Amino acid sequence: MHFLILSVICSVLVSVLLKLAPRRGIDIAQAVTWNYLAASVLSLLLRPSLQSLRDGHAPWPALLGLALALPCIFLVLARAVREAGIVRSDVAQRLSLLLSLGAAFVLFGEHANGWKLAGLGLGLLAIVGVSARSGERGAGTASSWRWLLAVWAGFALIDILLKQVALAGTPATAALLASFAIAFVLMLGWQLLRHYRGRQRLQARNLGFGLLLGAINFGNILFYVRAHQALPHSPATIFAGMNIGVVCLGALVGVLAFGEKTSAWNRVGLGLAVVAIALIARGAQG
Repeated sequence: MHFLILSVICSVLVSVLLKLAPRRGIDIAQAVTWNYLAASVLSLLLRPSLQSLRDGHAPWPALLGLALALPCIFLVLARAVREAGIVRSDVAQRLSLLLSLGAAFVLFGEHANGWKLAGLGLGLLAIVGVSARSGERGAGTASSWRWLLAVWAGFALIDILLKQVALAGTPATAALLASFAIAFVLMLGWQLLRHYRGRQRLQARNLGFGLLLGAINFGNILFYVRAHQALPHSPATIFAGMNIGVVCLGALVGVLAFGEKTSAWNRVGLGLAVVAIALIARGAQG
C-alpha cells in the first residue's frame, strides 16, 4: 500500500509544481521539455526490452500519438492549474476515466454493468459541479471550464492510446521510453526554435525545474506500477485508491496550502467524483 500512497503524493506534487512555476518565473514549455529528458533517462534504469520496438507488431502510430499527446496535455494541465486551481484540475484529470470507460465499451468491447453505468452517470454530474465557476480569483474566469474540459478529454485520449499499446503486447517500460524520448526530441526542437527566434531564451532555471518535474512525474508512474505488482489480484483497489487519493489530497493541498476557494457546486462535484470513482472500481471487480 505504501507504493500507492507514494504514487498519489507524486501525482499531486506535479500539480503543485505547475502551480508554483509562474510564481518562480518558470517557462512551462521549457520545463516540460526537460521533464521528458529526465523521464527518458530514468526509464532506461528499468532496463526496458527494446527488441519489442523493432518487430513489425510495435504500435508506432499509438506511440507517436502518445509522444504528441503527453507534452500537449502537460501544457494544458499547467494552464488549467493556473486558471482553475489544483482542486478542480486534479478532479478533472481523474474524471477522464469516464471517457476512457466509454471508449472501453465502444472500442474495446468491455462489458458494461450497473455499477459502471451508475459511476458513469454520477461522474458526468460531477464534471458539471467541478466545472462550475467558483469565487476564487482566476478560477472563476470564463475560460477556466474550457481548460478543465481539455484536461478531461486529453487524459482520456492518453488512456485510450495506452490501451492500444497494451493490446499490441508491447512492454510498458519500452513503450514509455519510446514515447518519452520522442516527446523530448519534438519539444527540444520547439524550444531551440523559440530560442533562436528570440521568443524565449533557454535558461538554466527552467532546466533544473524541469528535471525535478520529470523525476516526480516518473515516480508517479513507477510507484503506480509497483503498487499493481504488489497487489496483483486487486487492480480495482489500486485503481480506486489512486483516483480517490489524488482527488482528496489535491483538494486538501489546494485549499489549505494555496487558499483556493470552492463553491458549493464545486464541493458537491468533488463528493460525486469520489463516489463515481468508487462505483466504477466496484464494477471493475465484477
